[in-house]
Amino acid sequence: MPHDLSSALDGLRNGRLQAAELLQRSLDAARGEACRHAFVRLFPAPAVAEPNTPLGGLAISIKDLFDVASQPTTAASRSLADAAPAAADSPAVARLRGAGAALIGHTNLSEFAFSGLGLNPHHGTPLNPATRAIDGLARIPGGSTSGGAVSVAAGAAWAALGSDTGGSIRIPAALCGLVGFKNTARLTPAEGGIPLATSLDTTCAITRSVRDAVLLHEILAARRVALQARPWSARRLGVPRAMLEGLDSQVARDFERALARLSAAGARIETIDPEPLRDFGALQLQGGLAAAESWAWHRLRLAARESDYDPRVALRIKRGAALSAADYIDLLQARRAWIARMEAALQGFDALLSPTVPRVAPELAPLLADDEHFFTTNLLMLRNTSVVNLLDGCAISLPCHAPGELPTGLMLWAPAMHDDALLSLALQAEAALANGEA
Repeated sequence: MPHDLSSALDGLRNGRLQAAELLQRSLDAARGEACRHAFVRLFPAPAVAEPNTPLGGLAISIKDLFDVASQPTTAASRSLADAAPAAADSPAVARLRGAGAALIGHTNLSEFAFSGLGLNPHHGTPLNPATRAIDGLARIPGGSTSGGAVSVAAGAAWAALGSDTGGSIRIPAALCGLVGFKNTARLTPAEGGIPLATSLDTTCAITRSVRDAVLLHEILAARRVALQARPWSARRLGVPRAMLEGLDSQVARDFERALARLSAAGARIETIDPEPLRDFGALQLQGGLAAAESWAWHRLRLAARESDYDPRVALRIKRGAALSAADYIDLLQARRAWIARMEAALQGFDALLSPTVPRVAPELAPLLADDEHFFTTNLLMLRNTSVVNLLDGCAISLPCHAPGELPTGLMLWAPAMHDDALLSLALQAEAALANGEA
């Protein structure tokens, strides 16, 4: 089997592979044990598209936040179990369908996308297939795009449509050994689905390679990526010191090895301490924008159906009730000022480097059993990734673990509208990490 979507498309176009056979393999995997709890619903078996379409009739999974015509959209929540079928595809789904994607099902997620861990009490939590193959333990896949990551890691989908509000694409990509690209939010459409926080939500995808990430972004953004090859010697990369706190031993080791490989390739890497980054926590008090904006969407439904919510999700949403309209406006203004300060502090760097998440995938059972452990772990896992969402920036997580080890991720990130330069850098970094050379 080809490694990634792009390789599969090459095989379809030269006749070595057949779309119907690849689609059937995906459908079989979606119904298999590795995808247990990964899907909220499977769609009727799609017809095989022409192989000369951009996605060649290959399987793509859809996070259960995006409308798919004739299917309900339920955000993996019991409170939406009676939702009516959508009348039309969301814009992102329509673009995938128009590009020849075989839409195979709505994937599971942290209810209403409100967690970086991927737990779901209504539909069950899909287990991380990448870690099960290493140590056999029941570990989380990460969230909120949990089912999407599992669908790709288990071979049910070649890519997964998802959303990233504080790391919901990059965290599961890192924990499952995949690639997760969060573009600048304004480049892709978020309409036609269920929001978490409209100021932060980004429509994007989990893939198996950076080449696939470029392809999916081009389809979702309806634009061509201008790749910009530059020698490593022209690359200046910064490592924010604050994002290195609290790393477990494997993440620290893998991150240092990744930096060493990029340095050996010729990149200039500097440890930095951007002053505005110290103020990040103050913008997250009382739940920040995610709490305020989710409360606006959920307040009436919570009043009527709170018993149908995951209590941990309801608790975080209700923090937004304490924020007044004036508080919210102040927060938006503070964010704009913080973005300006951060962009000024990061001038001169091609990108920033950090571990995507500070630790390898935690085991599931302790998180189910202990609320305090759940919330502490959730904050830790979101810490690095959520900086990029508040910055309105772009970021990509690349696997950086050695073969046979639990997956870890290297995050490359930059301010808004540096997407093409970042993807270009990611292609080079992917090759350097895989080969130990540029």
